[in-house]
Amino acid sequence: MLKTIFVVDDNDTNLSMARDTLRDHYRVLTLPSAHKLFAMIEKVTPDLILLDIEMPEMDGFEALELLKSNPALSQIPVIMLTGMADSEMEIRGFRLGAADFIAKPFSAPVLINRIRSHLDIEELIRERTTQLEDKIKQLEALLGGAASIPADFTENQ
Repeated sequence: MLKTIFVVDDNDTNLSMARDTLRDHYRVLTLPSAHKLFAMIEKVTPDLILLDIEMPEMDGFEALELLKSNPALSQIPVIMLTGMADSEMEIRGFRLGAADFIAKPFSAPVLINRIRSHLDIEELIRERTTQLEDKIKQLEALLGGAASIPADFTENQ
């Protein structure tokens, strides 16, 4: 099953370039504003969001802050798209929870590889979390619950 990528940018050319670059690898939904992002995210949960910083009405930083403040959406990786190489903007974005930045105009190989890397990391985190949860359940079952462990038990006894 293809992973879903939202591309949010107010520039039609950028949306078309991203869609054309990614459509053979992912399910791509292009959205011209942050407001459209929030309307769509109620219907479809993306695996990753490419989010332009400079947009009218609600900029990328405002949208990122709203995404990260919502527990149901906060784990979605967000890669910021920017036409400016500004370290202060990047610092602000990372503080708000951005996973990465990609400069515009972007190259197809950079875009594809960055997305793949972030999705691979997210998948690995999910796998490891599931494994850890399974081990905890196994341990709890072996121990018969924490209530059966004496309060003064230590390894040296």
